[in-house]
Amino acid sequence: MTAVREGLPEGRYGRPRTPDRSDRKLRVAAWVAGALAVVALGLYGWSYMSGSSVNADVLTFKVVSASQVNATIQVYKSADQTAVCTVVSEDVDKDEVGRKDVTVTQHGTTVVAGVTIRTTARATDAELLSCTAR
Repeated sequence: MTAVREGLPEGRYGRPRTPDRSDRKLRVAAWVAGALAVVALGLYGWSYMSGSSVNADVLTFKVVSASQVNATIQVYKSADQTAVCTVVSEDVDKDEVGRKDVTVTQHGTTVVAGVTIRTTARATDAELLSCTAR
């Protein structure tokens, strides 16, 4: 014959835990953590979107010699911004053979600038690596 117990012996294992109090603390902590995460994500998104954006394109490039490439870039920016754009030149194997940082200080929203890049080997192209506001 088997004896069936319906519960723990009274007083043997201490006071039973009340789920209401600990669950409430856990729920409050989860809500606070969730609210902080939403606020942090919102602040990050706002700072990312409100940052001054600068865009640019390489309009033309010409390989002048084995040690030089001329490029023309067009920069889109706010009228009062200064932009720094990095133009790189690569060879046939896509290895970087030249790099030039161009500071665009002219006032206007669309500025065209010429760039001369000195290279260490014969280049095949000129590409815009990055363009940031300063």
